[in-house]
Amino acid sequence: MHKIDLVFLWHMHQPDYRDHSSPGAPEFVLPWVYLHATKDYTDMAAHLERHPQIRAVVNFVPVLAEQIEDYASQFESGVFRDPLLRLLATPADGTLAAGDKRLLLDACFRANHATMLEPFPDYQRLHALFGSLGSPADNEPALDYLSEAYYFDLVTWYHLAWSGESERRAEPLLQALITKGQGFSMSDRHALLAWIGRTLRNIIPRYTALAKRGQIELSCTPQTHPLSPLLLDLRAGQETVPDAPAPSAPEYPGGAERVRHHILAAQESHTQRFGSMPVGMWPAEGAVSTSFARQLAAEGVRWIASGEGVLHNSLNKAHMQVAHPAWQPWKLDRAPGLTLFFRDEHLSDLIGFEYGKWHSGEAAQHFVEQLANTANLAPAAEHEGHKPMVAVILDGENAWEHYPYNGWYFFEELYTLLAANPDIRTTTFATLLEERPAPNATLPALTAGSWVYGTLSTWVGDAAKNRAWDLLATAKAAYDRVMVGKTLTHGQIRAAEHQLSICESSDWFWWFGDYNPGPSVESFDRLYRRNLANLYRCLQLEPPAILDTPISAGGGHAEGGGTMRRAS
Repeated sequence: MHKIDLVFLWHMHQPDYRDHSSPGAPEFVLPWVYLHATKDYTDMAAHLERHPQIRAVVNFVPVLAEQIEDYASQFESGVFRDPLLRLLATPADGTLAAGDKRLLLDACFRANHATMLEPFPDYQRLHALFGSLGSPADNEPALDYLSEAYYFDLVTWYHLAWSGESERRAEPLLQALITKGQGFSMSDRHALLAWIGRTLRNIIPRYTALAKRGQIELSCTPQTHPLSPLLLDLRAGQETVPDAPAPSAPEYPGGAERVRHHILAAQESHTQRFGSMPVGMWPAEGAVSTSFARQLAAEGVRWIASGEGVLHNSLNKAHMQVAHPAWQPWKLDRAPGLTLFFRDEHLSDLIGFEYGKWHSGEAAQHFVEQLANTANLAPAAEHEGHKPMVAVILDGENAWEHYPYNGWYFFEELYTLLAANPDIRTTTFATLLEERPAPNATLPALTAGSWVYGTLSTWVGDAAKNRAWDLLATAKAAYDRVMVGKTLTHGQIRAAEHQLSICESSDWFWWFGDYNPGPSVESFDRLYRRNLANLYRCLQLEPPAILDTPISAGGGHAEGGGTMRRAS
């Protein structure tokens, strides 16, 4: 086997789930930040801590890190601004409201049942009781057929199911509660809350420690995960899908200024949190364009990464033929100082979508064999003085619920095999830059696209997505008019700018479309329109009535619940 460099990039991201119109500190509308923290961000740190020979890049989107810190502060104060945490802390005194019961029944079975519910007979029993009542959430008398003990056991089990496997193995409390199974006391729930608080407080310090000892490189994404190529050009999606319908708005007003704001805010936030400026960035959704790359280079970003489809589209447009082009770094004529890496779609999608169905040992061995095949197919790169390199890039949270034991055995097998193989070096993009400061391969331009299909069609091009962009462009035009008028106080300006950044997140546009599950589309649609309405209120304007109308209904059955997409 020829030698090969392997870069894992684990992308940690959730959009801002807070309602910033709430009086005082913002209320959380959806719980995914803290649930993924207690299950996935903690497990991904633990896998690396158990295997100190493994190197990786971990990408934290600033808006996610801010929300983790926000949750940690709630545990410090004892005042919870998330309804599920409030209910976990609520005494069983016979006063549980019907609305709280509906919330628990709606929320506390939202998990992968095969891996997160079925392994636990007591949790299964709660689900069976729920199912025996038909649709109690829509039938108020039926809500009372279930006792308060049922509801408090349910909220306890939900949080146990969202605990990381590494924590279950290390934390006696979790083992004791899972063994107890039912009849959880207020003391049990307080102890569980205390564990959640400790876990949240330790997330950022654990990754900081891994970075300080040189095991990981910490990178980031522009501040709230905006789809920057579309902020710069609403018709950028037509570079790969020429006949795709575009939003009615001719442009996103002031897009270049907004993209620069997100880049600088992310660099500042990352530096304050982790103690140093990020060397590189994973653009939101791996979405890039030539103009966006130029802006990143101008702000001192030294590397970015994207999908293999973007590289192939860019080479095709330039009439360049290169064998195995993703197995080397690239530079861009129009973005001096910036190095581009491209994701190996096959290997990344094997981890994201396939290996969860395999025996963990066989999956890990297959991955290593695939790397060996890659190394043996690309010996020419080694003859030029550098080993071939492969970038495996995917979400650090969404795939693992499709694995038994949250992927614990898979990572144990995979990291053990990689550490023992002398021909495979796990490394980071920053290390490769030190060793290869000037890539030989050059692209004349980037064709706008992302890690999904190599296009931007996941975020623009269908009627609902385009309508969402038009609503945002209209709100931004109103924002600009108010800013020119200078009618707001300094505090109001800061609040409006912050709210605008939330509205610019890519996540809202991801979920619009009839191929996504209805309940997820409904919740993200509602939150997006609420965010736009909040922006108008920050501007001291009345929100337009159109924001009362849903943008999309969903109704599809996307793979993995819609949280992930295959590259092709």
